[in-house]
Amino acid sequence: MYRLRNGVQNYSWGSPEAIPRFFGERADGTPVAEVWIGTHPLQPSTAIDSDGDVKQLSDVAGDLPFMLKVLAADQPLSLQVHPSKSQAEDGFSMEESAGIPLDSPDRVFKDANHKPEMVYALTTFDTLIGFRPTVEILRVLAPLETPLTKRLVEDLRADPGFAGIVRRLEWLLTEEVTAAQVGEVVGACRALGRLGLDIKRAYSTAVEIAEYHPDDVGVVISLMLNRMTLQPGEAAYLGAGIIHAHLRGLCLEVMASSDNVLRAGLTAKHVDPAGLVACLGHTGMARIARVNPEFALADTEVFSPADVEFALAVTQVSHADPEGVSLVNAKRSLLICTGGEVEVRSDAGETARLARGESIYLGPDDRDCVVVGLGEVAQAFEPARRAVHSRLIDVV
Repeated sequence: MYRLRNGVQNYSWGSPEAIPRFFGERADGTPVAEVWIGTHPLQPSTAIDSDGDVKQLSDVAGDLPFMLKVLAADQPLSLQVHPSKSQAEDGFSMEESAGIPLDSPDRVFKDANHKPEMVYALTTFDTLIGFRPTVEILRVLAPLETPLTKRLVEDLRADPGFAGIVRRLEWLLTEEVTAAQVGEVVGACRALGRLGLDIKRAYSTAVEIAEYHPDDVGVVISLMLNRMTLQPGEAAYLGAGIIHAHLRGLCLEVMASSDNVLRAGLTAKHVDPAGLVACLGHTGMARIARVNPEFALADTEVFSPADVEFALAVTQVSHADPEGVSLVNAKRSLLICTGGEVEVRSDAGETARLARGESIYLGPDDRDCVVVGLGEVAQAFEPARRAVHSRLIDVV
């Protein structure tokens, strides 16, 4: 059982308040976007044993196949997709052969792994995930009546379905869409909103994004995407090739250990429109899935998408359970306190007291652990293969 010290990413879209408040720290006005918990080489955690000795977490746990993040968005993230395993391997090999440094701003593939991920909301969390159906995109675009949206409507009616939507996306990313054209679309969205018309929150979303990226074609692309709101305690899964852009809120992210992101807008970072389009695939409409948890015990929900390297167990405990509540037995896991104050106890007699935001690593020797106190913990772990997985529910 090791306490963890974790790295922080201060991206510009981060919230100055949310993560410091979550960790019980004083905010200094600096945007705090992510806290990384795991062994990824770009921001590895350090492990502290009961004697106060400090080691790299990878020296204790090896290379974990999953990682956990605390993410706080105060403004929209980039429009992005994550690659499949084969795409990541090919892209990483190509950029390594080309001699592009890992820390280069033009580097796309930071490792050779895929990056499926699951979002677990700690506050109300808004995000864009996956394309709307063709008919819905047409319903959204047709009332705007700008030259750009008229062209998109005409083309999509002649070329419907997933492949047609991807071709419209590719056209928007490669055509020189001007700031004035984007402004016309935003103005039309704002005007319809004033009239009380907002189809599936598409127009208000575009206006919201335009506050931060007024000239970006990603504002127009957002009209083609589903807006999803997760309430605290709800989760959504994003497989490889699912286009998305988180908008606002505080969440946990659990994912394969990777930092591969292909961006195409809403960012000052390097964009790779061709790479993003190539990663979207050709198999049909993107699946948008809330993850329906299973109850391992009465006090523990397990969110476990099938066939990936990670799952998340969320356990609540109160003084009504003086003997504690059992944690999931896993070979290796990362555990963070998400509320209250608790104590984790192993069958070997080790203990760790945790306040909100504090985290520990549990290894193979930390069996039959229980958590006592008054609070909640979230435990990221690699599920046993062929385990019973949570049901994925399409959102329509």
